[in-house]
Amino acid sequence: MEAGGGVGVGAGPNYNPRTVEEVFKDFKGRRAGLIKALTNAISWCLKCILFFSEKENLCLYGFPSEQWEVNLPAEEVPPELPEPALGINFARDGMQEKDWLSLVAVHSDAWLLSVAFYFGARFGFDKADRKRLFNMINEFPTIFEIVSGSVKKQSKEKSSVSNHSSNKSKSNSKGQRDSQVKYSRIAQPKDDDEGLDDDEEDDDEHGDTLCGACGDNYAADEFWICCDICEKWFHGKCVKITPARAEHIKQYKCPSCSNKRARS
Repeated sequence: MEAGGGVGVGAGPNYNPRTVEEVFKDFKGRRAGLIKALTNAISWCLKCILFFSEKENLCLYGFPSEQWEVNLPAEEVPPELPEPALGINFARDGMQEKDWLSLVAVHSDAWLLSVAFYFGARFGFDKADRKRLFNMINEFPTIFEIVSGSVKKQSKEKSSVSNHSSNKSKSNSKGQRDSQVKYSRIAQPKDDDEGLDDDEEDDDEHGDTLCGACGDNYAADEFWICCDICEKWFHGKCVKITPARAEHIKQYKCPSCSNKRARS
């Protein structure tokens, strides 16, 4: 009835992992053995064992040595460790192969968690230890996800979403940069119905700003534009730029900066 060389649920009479790391290592070994039993050509070996067996209530065991075994449940009561689901051979004839393997995989996942947290309870893991153990286990896909193929679908979906988000983020970033460049250069006059709060915020932000041409202070009811070279602000009327014209200027240079460029 053995397969994969396993010998007993505990893989040894004195096998007792006591730390979070040891329990996690035990979990990984048992998980690897069960995955071998339920995937690829080895699953056919498992089906043959179940099909030709005359025994009932068979269990699928995984061992810390990454091996597996199909056998009867332990006779001792209570058992040394939590037992896997009984009778995995019952439904094999009335189900599709994939559905049957998925069902066994679900029960195997539940058994792995019960064994891991049995050790945690037995050796007094506190809340932090239990949480750390679960987080370590949760980094791995479940056996069901592997057997059903959903883990591959999730990876493809995550990759697709990641690429879409990346492209969208790049597009948004470019649009935001263009928008910021455009509107950081232009200070539009406020409409009367926008409220006093907006005017006060705008006055606080630009109150100390002086026009680079006439030297007057900023006023919220006037159109201003900023030079992209020297970063000085100017009344639109002082540099003969209207709001409509400013909308079509990709990079504004004030008269002083334009003259410097011409001389150089």
